[in-house]
Amino acid sequence: MDHDIIKYLRDHNPTVRLLRLDNAPLIISFLFQEFKKNNRIVISNTQLITGLSDYLYNLKQSYGEDAYPGTAQNYLDKWSNDGFLRKYYTPNSDEPVFELTPATEKALDWIKDLDKKEFVGTESRLLKIFDILKEIVYKSSDDPDIRLEELERQKQDIEREIEKIQSGNIDRLNETQIKERFFDFHDTARKLLSDFRQIEYNFRELDRSVREKQVNSNLKKGKLLEDIFKVQDLIWDTDQGRSFKAFWEFLMSRHKQDELSELIEAVVNLPEIQKVKQDDFIERIKVNLIDAGDKVNKTNHHLIEQLRKYLDDRTYLENKRIVEIIVGIKSLAIQVKDNPPKNRDFLLLDDRPGIELIMERPLFNVRKNTEIKNIEFEEGYAGSIDTDALYKQLYIDQEELKIKIREMLKFNSQVTLKQITEIYPVEKGLSEIITYLNIASKDKKSFIDDTVIEKITISNKETNKYFEIQVPQVIFCK
Repeated sequence: MDHDIIKYLRDHNPTVRLLRLDNAPLIISFLFQEFKKNNRIVISNTQLITGLSDYLYNLKQSYGEDAYPGTAQNYLDKWSNDGFLRKYYTPNSDEPVFELTPATEKALDWIKDLDKKEFVGTESRLLKIFDILKEIVYKSSDDPDIRLEELERQKQDIEREIEKIQSGNIDRLNETQIKERFFDFHDTARKLLSDFRQIEYNFRELDRSVREKQVNSNLKKGKLLEDIFKVQDLIWDTDQGRSFKAFWEFLMSRHKQDELSELIEAVVNLPEIQKVKQDDFIERIKVNLIDAGDKVNKTNHHLIEQLRKYLDDRTYLENKRIVEIIVGIKSLAIQVKDNPPKNRDFLLLDDRPGIELIMERPLFNVRKNTEIKNIEFEEGYAGSIDTDALYKQLYIDQEELKIKIREMLKFNSQVTLKQITEIYPVEKGLSEIITYLNIASKDKKSFIDDTVIEKITISNKETNKYFEIQVPQVIFCK
């Protein structure tokens, strides 16, 4: 986050540009009221114009007729052109609809976070941090002992909780703890819905890049589709894509939906929540999550539909070109029918055409079943076999080589492979050099320079022979 990055964000980032506008109070307050306060994702042009006209009328009553002189439609079109609203048409409809862009979502969230809260909850978030860390540690471990130890601990906690309840000692969250967890849940759910705008935006960017590639590319159909599907697979294989797929599969479970509805209803009916609940956001959270996830899926399906249309268009153009060529050949044939070419060589082939007749193919031969004979094996004699070769295998200890590298780096910030071999001569031949190269290729702090060639002398203790080899320069760093 240096000076140049901040300067670039100030001049080009749509979220920052929105906050710097003179009309920012109008844009932010109106969009928050229409989309966030009313829990709406998409609003038609007519509804938004009606709402903005009424909103402008009320503002002019307070600030004068010259406060906002533009019309509602002009404001909406300008906000769309500036990237604060997304304007598009739904299938089978001539009326445009609007939705918030990711930049506007971030601006609204930032303004929302500036509001002074009743209290800043710390206990619930600290517990959440502990739970997340535990989950990462234990569920990322392949050691069964660690997993079993954690399960046993949870089992003991559950048994102690059961004993306390059976004895009549029930620990219930107090009012502060309930409100704290409710506000934490409310903020998390609100930010999750906002994040869906970014996911959908990423898919639309993929769709836009695919269309641009279709228009500007002269690639063959197969190659272009291969590139397109690679990009699509890359999107789904990212952390964001895998997380969304897991989210959607979880949410589409009928059992999970029923459980979510029951939990929301139970929470909303708590007396402590009734005191602080200001809207119906919580009651609509399941519907909003399903709608937001469905919009992301529809965007992806729309991309696939565009690919299908592209194939149809390309096939139509190819067929049309073939028909044009045939018509041209017929036209030329008609022109020369009364004066045919005198040259007999009308068409030349580089080689004689090969003709393969159907009857030349050999008949099908039935495979014979393999016969397995039941042979009794006799006990053999291994005395004539030389087993010494089994115990003379060449073994390169990687850890020993790493120790040599670390010893050299104690006194130098970096060291080359040639310098190491001068202090610790190579005794096991080319295999030892290859092991050094393998260590360097897997070490992020080391690198191999192919432009510089070094000569290294190696020896083999088994044969007492010395060789000089040329290898790229290998540099190990601290």
